Amino acid sequence: MTLELAKSLIAAAEQKARELGLASDIAIVDDGGNLVAFHRMDNARIAGIVISQDKAWTSVAMKMPTANLAQAAAPGGPSFGINTTNNGRLVILGGGIPLVKDKVVIGGIGVSGGTSAQDIEVANAAVQAFESKRDLGGSQLGTVRIGTGYIGYPVYPQQ
Repeated sequence: MTLELAKSLIAAAEQKARELGLASDIAIVDDGGNLVAFHRMDNARIAGIVISQDKAWTSVAMKMPTANLAQAAAPGGPSFGINTTNNGRLVILGGGIPLVKDKVVIGGIGVSGGTSAQDIEVANAAVQAFESKRDLGGSQLGTVRIGTGYIGYPVYPQQ
């Protein structure tokens, strides 16, 4: 994950956020969950700074979209309480999506500023931009979509 790529993904996400009338916090992390780039749109919530970064981190750490964790983390779910692990850093709200190339997670995006559905939509704009890039080895890039699971991880339907 290069800074140049991260900035282009943030630009795509910001454009979608503006179309939706949102002021979003947008974070891009590398394959280790380390922050590469962050953008706080004017009037975006201060709380969203950490939330967006933790959504991006969670998507990389769990190798799946954060929205896939919501049902599993609910009372009675197979992963109840998972959001209390890692010093509370695991986020189960939608808006974090891993960025995958050749079945390998190379980074993640996290968005905070709207509802979970809106944050997913904004993040997916960056994912689409990521998929259209061919400058990372010449092959088409792919990623995880909400509800698809990843590399043997279970899929939990959205509520």
